Amino acid sequence: MPTAAKDKVFNIYDVGLALYLLAAFVFLIITLPSFLLDICLAFNMAIAFAILFNTLFVKEVLDMSYYPTILLFTTIFRISLNVSSTKLILTTGDPGNVVRVFGAYVGGNDLIVGCIVFIIILIVQMVIINKGSERVSEVTARFTLDAMPGKQMAIDADLNTGAIDDKEAKRLRDKIQQESTFFGSMDGAVKYVKGDTTAGLLITAINIVGGIAMGVLRRGMEIGDALETFTVLTIGDGLVGAIPSLLISLSTGILVTKGAKEADFGPTLVGQVLSTPKVMYMAGGVIAFLGIVTPLNPIIFVTLGAIFIIGGRVMQNNLAVEQVEAVAETEEETGAEEIRRPENVVSLLNVDPIELEFGYGIIPLADVNQGGDLLDRVVMIRRQIALELGTVVPIIRLRDNIQLNPNQYIIKIKGIQVAEGEILFDHYMVMNPGYVEEEIPGIDTFEPSFHLPAKWITENQRERAESNGYTVVDPPSIIATHLTEVIRSHISELLSRQDTQNLINNLQESNPSVVEELTPKLMGLGEIQKVLQNLLKEGISIRDLLSIFETLADYAPTTRDTDILTEYCRQALKRAISAHYFPAGEETNVVTLDPKVEQEIMGAVKQTEQGAYMTLTPDRTRAIMAATETEIKKLEDMGKNPIVITSPIVRIYFKKLSEDYLRDLIVVSYNEIDTNVTIQSVGVISA
Repeated sequence: MPTAAKDKVFNIYDVGLALYLLAAFVFLIITLPSFLLDICLAFNMAIAFAILFNTLFVKEVLDMSYYPTILLFTTIFRISLNVSSTKLILTTGDPGNVVRVFGAYVGGNDLIVGCIVFIIILIVQMVIINKGSERVSEVTARFTLDAMPGKQMAIDADLNTGAIDDKEAKRLRDKIQQESTFFGSMDGAVKYVKGDTTAGLLITAINIVGGIAMGVLRRGMEIGDALETFTVLTIGDGLVGAIPSLLISLSTGILVTKGAKEADFGPTLVGQVLSTPKVMYMAGGVIAFLGIVTPLNPIIFVTLGAIFIIGGRVMQNNLAVEQVEAVAETEEETGAEEIRRPENVVSLLNVDPIELEFGYGIIPLADVNQGGDLLDRVVMIRRQIALELGTVVPIIRLRDNIQLNPNQYIIKIKGIQVAEGEILFDHYMVMNPGYVEEEIPGIDTFEPSFHLPAKWITENQRERAESNGYTVVDPPSIIATHLTEVIRSHISELLSRQDTQNLINNLQESNPSVVEELTPKLMGLGEIQKVLQNLLKEGISIRDLLSIFETLADYAPTTRDTDILTEYCRQALKRAISAHYFPAGEETNVVTLDPKVEQEIMGAVKQTEQGAYMTLTPDRTRAIMAATETEIKKLEDMGKNPIVITSPIVRIYFKKLSEDYLRDLIVVSYNEIDTNVTIQSVGVISA
């Protein structure tokens, strides 16, 4: 449709909506002729039926996101018609055909029957429909708002796994926001319906009293005649307002037991009420049927019904043309896409390098809208690891998992769980650093990162614990620390060839000569990756990549053994190793390896084309490790790091020997210790 045509349609909708509201206020001021009142009452009933049928056939609530506003408009219009009919009843006694028919025909042409029918309708509306709709709206609004964080995290999880793209994620987030806005508005809008029913009851009572007074005092009627005449008219007026009100109440109940969109207000509002051909047919058919089989004015009702039916027919023709064009376009795009794209199952094979999954009780810690800062802490973890170890940590996926306990979390490396923990929300973990004597009451637990004894305490106990010297940690810090330690212990296997290539490319920008000399002439990408992984595996930073590459370029021509090359790189990084393990100006206690044990280990080393391996018997291995544990315990009792000093040629083999027994053991060679470091041996490993 051309732009000018669109603007014209939009203007018609906007003008029609403005006239609808303006008429409601005009009816409160002027006295309508009875014939015009009949037309307005019939139109009010048609709108009520259209809204009812829309709520029946609408696919989702956001298709009627302006329903709270529709509710307000129809309520104001219906109240204004009640005021106009009241004026006619009290001044002329002739409120028109519609009111008289509803008073006489619907009420069985009997005063008592009419009163009973009217009261029943009010009871059904107030006690059953309005009360239920109000409660459902309230509960739905609360649960919709509570479910927002979980839904948003589910969208983020689908986006991270590639199940949806950025455009679909934005659409789903907008939809969640629209749903929360819609149900929040509905919670208040239902009060309109409740108030409308109460107002109708009060207006009816006032009309009866006022009608009797007008008949007796102004027209000289007997009390019985005045009661009969004005009560029937008043009941008719009440019924003609109560029935559309009942339909709206029913529509409200339907909609809330089953939002705003980016569109102009007028077209969207009118389109949501009168945009479905089936709705137009049914609303028009009902109105025409009432004009034919009842004493209602057939000219008004049949004509209005015909207008609705004709409008539905026009809409159906337009929709049919648009649907054919849309189907053709969709088939064409789908066919072209299928030709261009192979079967999309590759995305299902992807495995996230690092995942943090948690139960629904931890969601507030990761939800920014609820004040959670876990996402910011994850960003800081990646920054911290980059500064400490010189490598980039892959993207860390955060997602909720309803299969976990509410306060449980697990950490996965390449899709396999490697660690887990459990926290208490709104509690703090306290640990005794070793010198606090006063016990603090709490729930006994263990710190998940280092498995140290700890306690959970409440917010009220936090100040007391800090004043006593306890180390106090909040739940986000516990998770962040645990995640950091897991990443540190697995960072070597997280370094991929692509990551290695990215590091090489970054170094090449500033030092192209050393990169061109080393690769691919002397070492391949996989060999460089292996050396970097060996360094990271023992916690050695590769941030000084230039020194590592220069060392590799010096020794790669003589050996291709990546383990030996790693030892050369460690010796080149001795300043960094010394600074890490041996504080400046302090004497560091260590354990040394007996020369006889060193000779035994070197004698058991066998060199092959695939690398070196040791042929020590299991008994000798266990004996050496038992002696190591005995000497290391001396350092642990002193509160020192377990450090073993060996000769350069033995270091790598002793480290491999101890990995299965003492994973956290630090093994350093004499060539990796800076000259200004002071060490003191407290034991010798001999077996």
